[in-house]
Amino acid sequence: MKIVVCVKQVPDTKGGVVFNPDGTLNRAAMLAIMNPDDKAGLEAALELKDKYGAEITVLTMGLPKADEVLREAMAMGADKGILVTDRRLGGADTWATSVTIAGALRNLDYDLIITGRQAIDGDTAQVGPEIAEHLHLPMVTYVQKVVDVDEAAKTITVERQFDDRYMTVKVQMPCVLTALGELAKPRYMTPGGIFEAYDKEVTVWGRDDLKDVLDSDIGKVGSPTQIAKASDKVRKGAGEKKTDLSPSEAVDYIVGKLEAKHII
Repeated sequence: MKIVVCVKQVPDTKGGVVFNPDGTLNRAAMLAIMNPDDKAGLEAALELKDKYGAEITVLTMGLPKADEVLREAMAMGADKGILVTDRRLGGADTWATSVTIAGALRNLDYDLIITGRQAIDGDTAQVGPEIAEHLHLPMVTYVQKVVDVDEAAKTITVERQFDDRYMTVKVQMPCVLTALGELAKPRYMTPGGIFEAYDKEVTVWGRDDLKDVLDSDIGKVGSPTQIAKASDKVRKGAGEKKTDLSPSEAVDYIVGKLEAKHII
C-alpha cells in the first residue's frame, strides 16, 4: 500500500503571529510547527504501515524552511519527503494551494491520501476536499478512527465524526481522508530516526514539476480570495462586577440589564 500524507508547516501561535504589510502571514519571521491535524494523519498512516505494511510519502507546499516538517515526519517513520516550493506559488489561497498540491500528487502513485481536517493558521477545512475534487477521488472528512483496511478489495473503513454521533464508512481506494486531531496520538521521534531523517534526501519540486496545472490557477494570481485586512483580536473589557447584592437583587439587576439592551 502506498500512502501520501499532506502536511503543512504552520506558525506556532504560542510564539506570536507576525503579519506582512499586505496582511499575509510573515511565515519566515515566526516559529513554526507541523500542523496538529496533519500530524495526527501522519500517525494514522504510520500505524497502517506498522499493521499492514506501507510506503509513506510526506508532501508539503511552502517556503524552503518547510523542509523541517518533512525531516520531522521522516524521523517519525515516513519513507520519503517532497517539498513543493517556488516563488510563483506564493500568496496562494485554499483554491490555488489545492490546485498546486493536486498537480504534485499527479506525479505519484498512491492508494490513500491523508490530509489534516484543517490548518491552525486558516481554519478553513477546504484544501483536503478540494484536492479530492481536483483528482476526482472519493473522500471522507472528519475521520476520527481507522477501523479496517481490506487490501484485496482495495477498501478502507473509517469512522466519520459528527457533533453528537459518528458514521462508519467504507470507501474504495484510492481515496482522500481528512484527519481530526483525535484520530491518533503522534509518536515521538527517535534519536536514530532523527539521524536517518537528516541522511535522507528531500525531493524538491517547483512550478515546472506540477502536472496539468495552469499558471492562472496558482499563486496569488490564481487565488479568487484575497486578504482585505488583518488585525489583532480586540480584547473585551473586564465588565461590571457586583459583589454586594443579595440573590434576589442580583436577579433583578441582571434582568434589568438584559431589558435595557433589548435582549429580553
